[in-house]
Amino acid sequence: MTTSFSCRILAGIFASCLTTFAIAGNHEQFTIEIPTLTTEATIDGDLSDPVWQQASKAKLKYETSPGENIKAPVDTEALIYATNSTLYVAFIADDPEAKLNPNIIRSNYSDRDDTWGDDLVGIKLDTFNDARLAYQFFINPFGVQMDSIENELTGDESDAWDGIWYSAAKQTEHGYQVEVALPLRLFNFDNKLDIQQWGIEFIRFYPRSQSHRLSTHKIDRDNNCQLCQLGVASGLSGAQTGNVLQLTPSIVANRQSERELNPTQPWQDEDNIEAGLDVRWGITPSTLLSATINPDFSQVEADAGQLNINSTFALFFPEKRAFFLDNKDYFDTQVNLLHTRNIVSPDFGAKLTSKIDNHTFGLMLTNDTETNFLVPGNLSSDIATLNDKSINLVGRYRADISNELSIGSLITGKKSDNYHNYVASADLKYQPTPQDTLTAQYVFSNTLYPEELYQQFCENDDCLPNIGCDLSDCGINERVLRTQHDDEIQDDFYKIRYVHERRNWFVLSQYQSAGKDFRADLGFIDKVDISKFVVGGGYIWYPEQQPLHRIELSGDWDISHNQNGAMIERESEIKLELEGDLQSYTAMGYVHRDRVGRRIDSSSLAIEGNTDLFTEKLAWLYSSFTPISPLKLALDINYGDAIDFSNNRLGEEFMINPEVEWKVNHAISLDASHIYQNLNVDGGELFNANLTDLRLNWYLNLNHFIRVSSIYTQIERDPSLYLYHQPKAKFSQLGNEVLYGYKLNPQSVFYLGYSDGLVSNDDIDKLTHNERTYFMKVSYAWLL
Repeated sequence: MTTSFSCRILAGIFASCLTTFAIAGNHEQFTIEIPTLTTEATIDGDLSDPVWQQASKAKLKYETSPGENIKAPVDTEALIYATNSTLYVAFIADDPEAKLNPNIIRSNYSDRDDTWGDDLVGIKLDTFNDARLAYQFFINPFGVQMDSIENELTGDESDAWDGIWYSAAKQTEHGYQVEVALPLRLFNFDNKLDIQQWGIEFIRFYPRSQSHRLSTHKIDRDNNCQLCQLGVASGLSGAQTGNVLQLTPSIVANRQSERELNPTQPWQDEDNIEAGLDVRWGITPSTLLSATINPDFSQVEADAGQLNINSTFALFFPEKRAFFLDNKDYFDTQVNLLHTRNIVSPDFGAKLTSKIDNHTFGLMLTNDTETNFLVPGNLSSDIATLNDKSINLVGRYRADISNELSIGSLITGKKSDNYHNYVASADLKYQPTPQDTLTAQYVFSNTLYPEELYQQFCENDDCLPNIGCDLSDCGINERVLRTQHDDEIQDDFYKIRYVHERRNWFVLSQYQSAGKDFRADLGFIDKVDISKFVVGGGYIWYPEQQPLHRIELSGDWDISHNQNGAMIERESEIKLELEGDLQSYTAMGYVHRDRVGRRIDSSSLAIEGNTDLFTEKLAWLYSSFTPISPLKLALDINYGDAIDFSNNRLGEEFMINPEVEWKVNHAISLDASHIYQNLNVDGGELFNANLTDLRLNWYLNLNHFIRVSSIYTQIERDPSLYLYHQPKAKFSQLGNEVLYGYKLNPQSVFYLGYSDGLVSNDDIDKLTHNERTYFMKVSYAWLL
C-alpha cells in the first residue's frame, strides 16, 4: 500500500462519514438522576449522614455473569448524589450468610489495584457518553481501592492509571457498606453543558463458588460493544472541577554499590540524592497539562521474573511510571506505537491532553539521558543503546465522526546525534452493527542509524559486512544487518482486522504487513520484513445449572512470509476453554506449526534457500481455580516439539509453571510461582532452566505495608551438545528486595528499602554479591 493511496482512502472516509454524533448511553438500559446538593458526606463507611436520604437510589437487580441477565442472588443498593465539586457514591451490599458466618465475605488488605477475587462494589462512568473511554472505581469491604480505564477503541482495560479519591468501608451483620467520594477533578468532561449526561453502571462482584457479576441493568451478549450498553446518569448541574492544580514534590536518595567478580574486586559506591517535581493542572475539565522536572522514574517494585532462554526476541515489560500513565489512553492505537519504557531516564517531561466536542488531542515531549530502542527483524530482535541524549515527541489526534466511526492519527519522533526515527500513522475503527468491528491502521517511518551501531550486535571480532559465512564462522546476525545502513531508511506498516461476534459464535480475519525498513522506536514492534494473515472463529455454549457455565471451542490458521514472499511460519491451532465452579478457568490447545529456524548464511537476510523448515507439534494447558477462599492455584504446561535456535535443529521441550496465591490472613499474603523449562535434543538434555518468584506482603493497615521479594534464576547447559559455540555450563542469579511503604494516596508515599543481587557461574562456585542498593523516596501531592 503506498502513502498516496492510503491518503486517498482516508480522505474518502472523511468525506463520506460526516454524520451527526450521538450519545452512546442508553436510557432504556438504565437511567438515574443525580441531585446536586450542598452537604458533603463524611467518608467513614457509616451511612447515617442525613444527606444520604436525599441521594438517588438504584438496585443492582441483575446477574450478568455467569448467569445471563437473571435475578441477582443477593440484594445490593447504590446511592448517588453530587456537590459542585465532588460525586458521592455509596453501596449497601447485603449477604444473607454473613450473619451466621461473617468470614463468608471475601476481603483482604492488599495493594491498590490488587483486589480481584475479593467482594467488590463499584461504578463505571463514561463522562462524555461516547462509548470510547470509561473510568472504573471498585472498593472491597476493607476499603482497598481499585481504579482503571476501559478503552473501547483498543479493547483494553488498564489498571495502571491511579487517581486520588476517597473511600471507606464497614462490615455489618447483614454484609458490608461502602462510601466513596470522587472529586470531579479526576474526570475529563464537557463543562459547557448545563446538565451532564454520563454513561453509568453500578457493579458488584460477589465471589463464591462462582464469581457473580451484578449490575443495575442487563448486558446483551449479542453486542460486542460494552460501553455502548451503559445506562445514563443525568444531573451534575453546575459541576466544577474544584482543585485543578496538583503539585507533587519528591526526594529520592539511594546508595548503589557494585563490584566485579572473578577475581572479586572492592565495592564501588555511588551516593545520589535528587529532588523532583510533578505538576498536574486541569486547565479545563476536558484539558489536562502534566509536567515533570527531574522526575523520579525509579522502579520501586521489581518486574515479574521472565525466563529468557532459547528465545530470539526481546522481552516486553509493562509501564509503571505515573507521568506516562496519566491519560495514557489518549495516545493508544490498534498498534503499539508508544511503549514508554523506551524512555529510560528523562530530565523533564510535559504532556497535554484534551477532548473538545468529538475531537481528542494528545501531545507529549520528553528528553532522555539515554537513547534506547528496539531493533526488530523477522527472526529476532534486540535492544540498542546509544550513549547520547535524545528528544522524544508524541502527538495524537482522534475524531469521533459518529458512534460507529472513529478516525485518528499519531506521530512520534525520537532524535539524538546521528540518529532519528520519525513515525506517522492513520487509523480507524468502524462498527456498522453491534456485531461487526473493522479496524485498520497505516504507518510510515523514516529512520537514520549511526554508522557504527551495528557493532553492538556483533558476536565476535570477525563481524564484518558482506562476508558469506555459515552459523559457525562469524559474528554477523540479523540485528547487524538490520542496522547497517549508510543513509536514511523508510518503509511502512499496515494492519486491517475484521471481527463478527455473536452471543454464541464469532469469526475474525486479520492481515498485517511490516516492511523490511520499517521502525517504530518509541513503540514495541519487534517484527519487520514480515506479512501475516490470520483467520479464525469459535463457538460458545452457556450451560445452565451445571458445574460449567461457559464452554468455548475455537481455532485459527495463520501464515507469515517475508517481504520477498518466502514462508516464515504456518500455524494451525485449536483451543478449548472452560469456566465453572470454584471460580475455575481451564484452557487447553493443540498447535501444529511449520516454521523456519536460523539462517544458514548469517550474512544474508534471505529466508528461502537459507533456512531449514521444521514442523512443531505441541500441546498446552492452563488452569486456575480457588478451592477455598484464601487460596488460588494455577498451572501452566507446554509439551511438544520446539526449535533449538542455538543449533538450528528440532528438539523436545517441556515447560511447567505452577502458581500459588495464598491469603494467609486478612493482612498477610504470599504469591509464589516457579517455572521449569528444559529442551532435549539428540544426545541428551541441552538445557534446563528454573525461575522462582516469591513475594510476601504484610499489610499493617490500609496504608502501611512491608514487602519481601526474591527472584531466583538457575540455568544448566550441556556444552558438549552445542554445535557452534561453547556456552557456560551453569549460571545462577538471585535478586532480593525488602521494602517498607506508606501510601496516603498513589502520589503521597514514603518508601524505604534495600535490594541486592547475587550471581554464580562456572567461574564463581557459589552465589556471590555483585550489587546492592539502599533507597528512600518521599513524595506528597498538594491539591491547590
